[in-house]
Amino acid sequence: MRKVRDYDAELKALGDKARALKAKRVEQLGQLVAATGADALDAETLAGVLLDAVKSKDTNAKEAWRAKGVAFFQRRGRKGGGAVPIDGSGSAVEPGGDTAGGSRRTS
Repeated sequence: MRKVRDYDAELKALGDKARALKAKRVEQLGQLVAATGADALDAETLAGVLLDAVKSKDTNAKEAWRAKGVAFFQRRGRKGGGAVPIDGSGSAVEPGGDTAGGSRRTS
């Protein structure tokens, strides 16, 4: 005899997993903004810059941005100690940061 599947429980588990993945991605993006220093910009300016980048059709500019990003992550990889891992692989906290998930700086 076949085991009865609890579709509601499976659906709830999938929904919980999707929410957790989305929350992790949002946290990682916030860490990226803080790590690049873009948190010094006001929200409107940052949003405008990102919107222009997304809409840009200039492949040369996009490749230059990608190369700068690669160099940024390589530099961060060589730094020791207190750097916040953008990929969420650790629990190090950047100086001035907090573990509660806020990325505001107090200095």
